[in-house]
Amino acid sequence: MFNILIRLDNVPSLHSLITFPSVLLPLPNSKSHSLQQWRNRSPLTESRSSIAILAESEAEIAAAAATATAAISSSTGPTWAPVQEVRIESVTNSSPPATAVAETVISRHEASEGGKRVVATPYAKKLGKELGVDLRGIVGSGPDGRIVAKDVEPAAVASVKTPVGANVSAPAVVVAERNVGGVELGSNVGFTTMQNAVNRNMVESLSVPTFRVGYSITTDALDALYKKIKSKGVTMTALLAKATALALVKHPVVISSCRDGKSFTYNSSINIAVAVAIDGGLLTPVLQDADKVDIYSLSRKWKELVDKARNKQLQPHEYNSGTFTLSNLGMFGVDRFDAILPPGTGAIMAVGASQPTVVASKDGRIGLKNQMQVNVTADHRVIYGADLAAFLQTLAQIIEDPKDLTF
Repeated sequence: MFNILIRLDNVPSLHSLITFPSVLLPLPNSKSHSLQQWRNRSPLTESRSSIAILAESEAEIAAAAATATAAISSSTGPTWAPVQEVRIESVTNSSPPATAVAETVISRHEASEGGKRVVATPYAKKLGKELGVDLRGIVGSGPDGRIVAKDVEPAAVASVKTPVGANVSAPAVVVAERNVGGVELGSNVGFTTMQNAVNRNMVESLSVPTFRVGYSITTDALDALYKKIKSKGVTMTALLAKATALALVKHPVVISSCRDGKSFTYNSSINIAVAVAIDGGLLTPVLQDADKVDIYSLSRKWKELVDKARNKQLQPHEYNSGTFTLSNLGMFGVDRFDAILPPGTGAIMAVGASQPTVVASKDGRIGLKNQMQVNVTADHRVIYGADLAAFLQTLAQIIEDPKDLTF
């Protein structure tokens, strides 16, 4: 098909197209003529030197079509294919003709095995994972089509800015839904039964006047003991609970509790509750009568309670009968923190990590020792600063000389 495009300069926004479906005009010379010049010239000679007829009105367009048809049909020169149709199309359009979109050519690295593998730099792969961008839809600008970091960021931005339902001819960029730890970011989730219970307890604890006391304890001897009996199933949590229980025996006021704001109770049992984080909440399994149970039985009991807690099989008396609470974040490398006092108890102790520390001895020598920081939060209605200080001194003595823990 051979098309002649005629632009009408005096008729704004009007384009006319004369179409010759079966005519092939080999025109080696590039010339354009007006309609009058076309009429005055020989169709035979001018068919080889003219490529367009310039018309300025609708009448001239029609005349041009008729003249072109007659000129070709009456020619005695070279044989032309008969004109099957002369069609004039008028299109009103205020915008210029759309520019054809070139087909996107995706360059692939020779190591991509025909597109089966993504060939990208290590940093580009890491960046794509962080931004949630599928590298398979990116055209690499590196050597031989290798995807580099500068290709990933624009793809992530483009995928976010592309409107829904837009007609995109470039390869689609897949942005992974942001999902961290099984939680959909931006979602609104109601409290579970366990979280509601924690919520009520934490709000209730705000009504209790509390204070905090910190103490640094050297753990070299405790660490050595733990390494010695760890193979027998003893846990560090059990050792800390046992040491705390033995110290509480000498300071019963620390396990006293005030519930009505008018009186307080000296609890008869030293039940050490230990905070355990589980999926969707927090539980405090209780090591009952921790001062009376040997370290090996205490360790076995602790493992049993942890398994029950994680399987949500704890009975009420196994988590709500504590008279003193331990919260240990030392295994996460936390050196110190403060804990919130559980309602109905007198004190809670936050235990940090044991870390090498430069310390000075009483004789003025400087040495390196492992020390941990413990912070106790207490109900100031029944427990005072001197009470906590005395308790922490006793606890430090037991931990720094832990021979009584194994009896």
